[in-house]
Amino acid sequence: MNFVAMDFETANSKRYSACSIALTIVRDSQVVDEFYSLIKPDTPFSWRNEKIHGIHTADVSTAPDFPAVWPHMAPFFQRNRLVVAHNANFDIGVLRSCLEHYQLQQPEYLALDTVKTSRQFFPEFPNHKLDTVCRELEIDLYHHHNALDDSLACANILLCEANQFGTAPLQKLVKVIA
Repeated sequence: MNFVAMDFETANSKRYSACSIALTIVRDSQVVDEFYSLIKPDTPFSWRNEKIHGIHTADVSTAPDFPAVWPHMAPFFQRNRLVVAHNANFDIGVLRSCLEHYQLQQPEYLALDTVKTSRQFFPEFPNHKLDTVCRELEIDLYHHHNALDDSLACANILLCEANQFGTAPLQKLVKVIA
């Protein structure tokens, strides 16, 4: 399998308030690279979000803004490239909102949500939150809500599912994002 797993963390409830991004690149069913960056949002942090992910205003004071980070990410968001996220509606929404907020062109790519795949393949799990799925599948999740650890865990969930069930049932759940 070839895909990119992504995870965003946000500064507050506004979807365009990305404060960190991680991508885990998988080629031939092997993790081959990772990308991580803090992002300086143009909106203040909420104490609720800080409590969840531990990123504060001071942590991003010298970080690039989203338009400076996007050129490093954009090559992974192209037609016929698969992008995976756990709770993809959130991460796709953050990406879409950031691109819209900064007036950058929206890419077309393929998307797959490991919340949906885990619900389909493992309905017996108590829930399908990232930490629960990782625990049930014995996948390491070192620091939940650290974007890099979360994107790696998401990649490993999909690899586990592909190994157990094959890629055909996964392909049926892929959506085009345009």
